[in-house]
Amino acid sequence: MDKVNREQLIESFKNFLSEQQALADLTIRNYISDLNSLFEFMRIKNLSEMNSLNKVVIRDYLSWLTQLGYVRSSLVRKQSGLRVFLKWMLNNGYISVNPLPKRSLIRREVKLPRFLSVEEVNRLLSMPDISNKFGSRDKAILELLYASGVRVSEIEMLNLKNLDLDEMQMVVMGKGAKQRIVYLGRIAKNSLETYLKYYRNQFPVASNEDSVFINRDGFRLSKRTIQLIIKKYSLKAGLGNEVHTHTLRHSFATHLLDGGADIRVVQELLGHTSTSTTQMYTHVTKNQKIKEYLKAHPRSTHHV
Repeated sequence: MDKVNREQLIESFKNFLSEQQALADLTIRNYISDLNSLFEFMRIKNLSEMNSLNKVVIRDYLSWLTQLGYVRSSLVRKQSGLRVFLKWMLNNGYISVNPLPKRSLIRREVKLPRFLSVEEVNRLLSMPDISNKFGSRDKAILELLYASGVRVSEIEMLNLKNLDLDEMQMVVMGKGAKQRIVYLGRIAKNSLETYLKYYRNQFPVASNEDSVFINRDGFRLSKRTIQLIIKKYSLKAGLGNEVHTHTLRHSFATHLLDGGADIRVVQELLGHTSTSTTQMYTHVTKNQKIKEYLKAHPRSTHHV
């Protein structure tokens, strides 16, 4: 494949990722970076046509990446991006057969997510000083993250029009521009109402600014700032600096399952497309139960 055709192919794929998949710019750059690795491999192997890709070539490509020193997580990401790219090429007639097997050649190592105990969550959520505009805003963010399990990007892009506090719910825009309804508990609702009623207007908000959460200059609060807010109160609560917005999302899911929620309900609330993704939280709760058993049962650690 010559350079011109390759660049045209990449540009068409970028448009697909941006316009049809609604992916973030950083995600798209990662996709293209991973594709450049494939094109470099094809150049080395003198493979000039995309139809020359087959299962053997794909295996050789992944083996080549391993030899270059890529760790498993990077290989899994490249394989995932390659799957999207090959499916897109097949759908658009660039290739006649998808050479990548449905069953992944490289599987991601299962890393159980960190979550906080209920006591730790309560300690974290009690840290903001709600007598000022920053503390009230931060308290609402913390309560919202734990009450709804939303992603940091969903909090960042939350607008006033998305809120229905009377019904204690809100509409968020998830991955792939998919909307879903998530719910708030009464404590989260009250924290949000207090912030919106008494403190949001203390920020220099522009008349056309619809963002729920505002920075000191009156503009939408960024993901980076939200993460720093979580880190600030985590340190203040004595929980260390490894607590992130996703930690609260993990805690939300784990505590729901511990409380007897159906996994399909938790899947919908999290915005997962498959229960297989949500399934990891059942492993977390199982591990926790084993720990509690070993700690509490009088004959769990003694030889008979």
